[in-house]
Amino acid sequence: MPFILRAIPCLSDNYAYLIHDPDTDDTAVIDVPDAAAVQAALDETGRRLSHILITHHHDDHIGGVDVLRAATGARVVGAAADAHRLPALDLAVAPGDRVQVGRESARVIDVSGHSVGHVAYHFPDSGLAFTGDSLMALGCGRLFEGTAAQMWDSLMRLDALDGETLIASGHDYMDANAAFALSIEPGNADLKARAERIAPDRAEGRPMAVVPLALERRTNPFLRAREPAVKAALGMTGAPDAEVFAEIRRRKDRF
Repeated sequence: MPFILRAIPCLSDNYAYLIHDPDTDDTAVIDVPDAAAVQAALDETGRRLSHILITHHHDDHIGGVDVLRAATGARVVGAAADAHRLPALDLAVAPGDRVQVGRESARVIDVSGHSVGHVAYHFPDSGLAFTGDSLMALGCGRLFEGTAAQMWDSLMRLDALDGETLIASGHDYMDANAAFALSIEPGNADLKARAERIAPDRAEGRPMAVVPLALERRTNPFLRAREPAVKAALGMTGAPDAEVFAEIRRRKDRF
């Protein structure tokens, strides 16, 4: 059976994610912005936490790791390249490594750009990719440490996944991201329909940061930097994809 996924709203706009393997009873959390919120979800379901997977070192993703580890005894997994600024790791991983949770294993993917050493975890059997602040719902993370070229390469590694893969990212920035995306492609029918669903979906309690990759391909301006229509709209017809991405990122930073 595939993992059971639960998105946990944390802080003002973060998400943590619980994944549960019903065959083995293992349960992992991806990022811990708030230990209390994750612990409440565990208590509600009666599940035992076995793993804590960290995407990157920013405090709004790791602030609750030590408290939750002390309460549960879960093993902490994170990038070896980021270990010097993460909570103590029980397992340090590198891109291409595998992380076993229950009956499934995740492939570790380098998604540097927002930060250097940022990783994503892809569970192909369950069709889940936990991307932190790299590829996000209708957006991507700011380039605090890495370069536009690094982030573009990271997005292309994620874009190579199956289109049905659910991208589970770290924040709900949907309102601002949709407004910006529409400034780039006001005629994109899929984008307009998606923007119109934000308010009702949020009101119904749907996790805004869990989205099929195929929908991101049709609506996310950062993935669409290679599209001829987007290049033309930016006055960059014929420009390399990475340069177009960099321009879109600059515009979003000023938006």
